[in-house]
Amino acid sequence: MFQKIMDAINGCCAGDCKKKIRGTAVLMKKNVLDLTDLTALIHDRWDEFLGQRVSLQLISAVNSEPSENDLRGKLGKPAYLEKWSTAATSLAAGETTFEVTFDWDEEIGVPGALLIKNNHHSEFYLKTVTLEDVPGLGRVHFVCKSWIYHAEHYSKPRIFFANKTYLPQETPAPLRKYREEELFQLRGNREGELKELDRVYDYDVYNDLGSSKKGPEYFRPVLGGSSEHPYPRRGRTGRKKDDPNTESRLPLLKSLNIYVPRDERFSHLKMADVLAYGLKTVAQVAKNGLDIFADATPNEFDSFDDVLKLYEGGIKLPSVPPLLGSIRKNMPLEFLAEIFRSDGELFFEFPKPQVIQDNHSAWRTDEEFGREMLAGVNPVIIRRLEEFPPKSKLDRELYGDQNSKITGEHIQNSLDGLTIDEAIRNNRMFILDHHDALMPYLRRINTTSTKTYATRTLLFLKDDGTLKPLAIELSWPHEKGDEYGFNSEVYTPAEHGVESSIWQLAKAFVGVNDSGYHQLISHWLHTHAVIEPFVIATNRHLSVLHPIYKLLEPHFRDTMNINALARQILINAGGFLELTVYPSKYAMEMSSSLYRSWDFTEQALPEDLKKRGVAVDDPNSPHGVRLLIEDYPYAVDGLEIWSAIKEWVRDYCFIYYKTDEMVQNDTEIQSWWKELREEGHGDLKDAPWWPKMQTRQELIESCTIIIWVGSALHAAVNFGQYPYAGYLLNRPTISRRFMPRQGSPEYEELESNPDKFFLETITAQLQTLLGISLIEILSRHSSDEVYLGQRDNPEWTADKEPLEAFKKFGRKLEVIQDRMFDMNKDVSLKNRVGPVKVPYTLLVPTSEAGLTGRGIPNSVSI
Repeated sequence: MFQKIMDAINGCCAGDCKKKIRGTAVLMKKNVLDLTDLTALIHDRWDEFLGQRVSLQLISAVNSEPSENDLRGKLGKPAYLEKWSTAATSLAAGETTFEVTFDWDEEIGVPGALLIKNNHHSEFYLKTVTLEDVPGLGRVHFVCKSWIYHAEHYSKPRIFFANKTYLPQETPAPLRKYREEELFQLRGNREGELKELDRVYDYDVYNDLGSSKKGPEYFRPVLGGSSEHPYPRRGRTGRKKDDPNTESRLPLLKSLNIYVPRDERFSHLKMADVLAYGLKTVAQVAKNGLDIFADATPNEFDSFDDVLKLYEGGIKLPSVPPLLGSIRKNMPLEFLAEIFRSDGELFFEFPKPQVIQDNHSAWRTDEEFGREMLAGVNPVIIRRLEEFPPKSKLDRELYGDQNSKITGEHIQNSLDGLTIDEAIRNNRMFILDHHDALMPYLRRINTTSTKTYATRTLLFLKDDGTLKPLAIELSWPHEKGDEYGFNSEVYTPAEHGVESSIWQLAKAFVGVNDSGYHQLISHWLHTHAVIEPFVIATNRHLSVLHPIYKLLEPHFRDTMNINALARQILINAGGFLELTVYPSKYAMEMSSSLYRSWDFTEQALPEDLKKRGVAVDDPNSPHGVRLLIEDYPYAVDGLEIWSAIKEWVRDYCFIYYKTDEMVQNDTEIQSWWKELREEGHGDLKDAPWWPKMQTRQELIESCTIIIWVGSALHAAVNFGQYPYAGYLLNRPTISRRFMPRQGSPEYEELESNPDKFFLETITAQLQTLLGISLIEILSRHSSDEVYLGQRDNPEWTADKEPLEAFKKFGRKLEVIQDRMFDMNKDVSLKNRVGPVKVPYTLLVPTSEAGLTGRGIPNSVSI
């Protein structure tokens, strides 16, 4: 191929070939949020006046420098960005296009890369460079997407490769050394504190959640690096340690400055959106001591109507002048200052969550309670019951007999004429089981302001496809000690009298369990935390020239940044999560214990469904599995998306890997997978389930899982948070008192005013405001979101076959999306909409910006 190109070049140059190559560079100058940095603009123009310009040099992909022993590609003469000082620059941050003219050297032949030196005072974001009319080639495009700082900050000039794709062994010889050196730079030397302009991707344990300086109540165990507290690795910052085990923490007001590689930071649009939606408000609330109110709970809703006022005109904030005054004093933006008023005005009005838009009470029905296990914000837990009574997997030596105490008498008359054995054999019995996950921590959790239970919920699959709750078991540790087992009470459905109120409370305790598990495990651990090591390993070991890098890169956008912010203000000691979710200070430690059972291969949707017993292998079914709950919206839509992703990944990988041996001989893939297993998920490195990465099928399955987790799985468990949990009565996050005993004063309270008792049992007013403020932010799409089936640059590769395969993927997603809308109109599919009249759209691929309850972003980006 290269010989043909060279022949074309030589033939052209024998005639009147142009000696100049015109190009364009698209970049964004340094900015502060949505505004161009005017100080930087002045400095840069002065630099231009002094001759300190931005230079670019082409690197040949076919010819090497004669003096280079390591076959580095021949360098062209420097060219400079033109008219920097005279080009119009908008006050609003945005892209600017500059021209650049290269003196063509026929020995360059094929431009395979370019070097760039920024001699300006300020950094800029280089998006693309495009050459036009290159002899023998035509258009050559470089996808850069990187911040370029002053040249003195780099040991070598920055390099960017043309958008060609090469396996390591197929890389043109003049580019190989550059490819290796770029990866070496990204790996760093594992020394010192990392700064904003560094481009280093490295690993560390979660040793930055607690603070020994703030006192013993802020101590948190190190997560990761031990058998006691295993955990995925996070991005290294290199900050100094407060003590041998704990990394120092940034002041809360500097949270936005936490280190992640500069190119992993939010775009200016995303950052502006995040701030506008109040993320800094969350940080200020945490900073100003809301933990003192978490225990005292001085603020109560007096009625359900009081809760509705949040969405129908606002409410007055509790009178806490020192807290609110401090918040307002530190607000940098007037919009954010409006969120927490200190002048007695109405509190900021929240959008009405979808779950109460049609009907204010439909959420309380048993049908909706069961439906949300299939189509709500946490549809990944329910499993088929295979034996009765339900059995525990907890260690008997440590926890005694933890098997369920639900008996046949509790449920026999609710099985539509079937016996229990018949219902199990006919795949009609299901369970939402949080008992084993919570029981080892429950005794400690209940020493905090939380007062809760470990729950098991049995359900029956009716003929119309809906789930009917049969019984709820509320369990608590035995008073003599863990080894003595547990105590429990079993509650069954009731529609009238105080028994109905008791049943509503039992469902609320299930909601509390499920909300905490969802936020800590389904959402944080199983998407955010487990995907970060893949981001780090990919950047350390797969060159931008590598086909798998190009495949996976869109699915890592913003993940390191949002996770770093989470460590600062959400999952840290005293952070937002501990304030608003029932495990309190034991939250992250509990998530560590559940990481032990994480299995990468079971993150594949078909494997997950089979593991939970809600699907079985069936080669005659479209996706290879048959659902045992046919109207299971998450699974139905998820299998469509999963299969589309897998087909796209298969088509793509087959373009570059013709045999299994090509996978085995790919040095970058092998080092990537080895480090991912041994360091990124090092605490599970000896697990037998890790793919060996020796075949194309293993590569395809692994990449499909990575894309699924980063895109569709995260969308399914994240963007429904506000639609369903924005009305906290539907999904309370905390319980503050136990179930009342008959004959007690509390029981009389419940009889006299069941709604008030319900409100005083679940999340308090101030915590409710904090909780829904947070999930409103998390449930919004930013204005620059890129969705599954989309790319931020249509020229992400110069190879035609993958571009055609990607278009095919996009067309398939459009068909799937239309099918989802059609199913939501089918009245026979009762779980698609439910009593609350909320169509299941969480796996609809596309969305507009904002709070939409739909859309699959490419990555874990919020």
